[in-house]
Amino acid sequence: MTDHLAKLKKGSESFEIVINPEEAMAFRQGKGELGQALVFEKIFSDAKKGLEASESRLEAVFNTSDPLEVATQILQHGDIQVSSEYRQKIRDQKRKQIINWIHRHSIDPRQNTPHPVTRIEAALEEAKVRIDENKDAESQVEKIVDQLKVVLAIRITKKSLAVTLPAAHAAKCFQLVRQYGKVLKEAWDENGNWTGTVEIPGGLEPEFYEKVNAATHGQNNIEVIQ
Repeated sequence: MTDHLAKLKKGSESFEIVINPEEAMAFRQGKGELGQALVFEKIFSDAKKGLEASESRLEAVFNTSDPLEVATQILQHGDIQVSSEYRQKIRDQKRKQIINWIHRHSIDPRQNTPHPVTRIEAALEEAKVRIDENKDAESQVEKIVDQLKVVLAIRITKKSLAVTLPAAHAAKCFQLVRQYGKVLKEAWDENGNWTGTVEIPGGLEPEFYEKVNAATHGQNNIEVIQ
């Protein structure tokens, strides 16, 4: 029950709350609700011993005895402590997210093709990349890609494509096109044909061609703008 704590030191005193770790991390990042982050709406001086901090000490230290206000300060400024098993679980999740991001957004500049997931996984091991479970996956990508460049030819890139879908497939397939990237401009002509300029992650280019060709039975036109 007390494997997951958030602690805040004030002088020689420690103030603790028992937390749900995922919700606590989300709250700290401005994405979650305080009530979901707390297991108990109580402030402890020693949670493992079940010792609660007195209202008088809370008032003296935090200028309030409201446990929710104090808990907010602890979550925002304190040290979030979780079990080693949970920390490894989050690290594995972040690793998968980072690998997927790199696979989608990068290419091998020598061949202008995406890196397979297995190659990225091997490069992470070879470069001894450390995943920080306390940071968002995407916020770590730039630094990690720089580390990978020591062992892997890699470039983050985007592709702008001019796409034309015939009327027979346009109504259904232009939504598929939107799923792959950002539509910069689009138009429908009087015959129901759809044309658009789409910016997609560079690593998704082969998959994009494959999916659009399958959905339109090859009845489309895609040209690389840049």
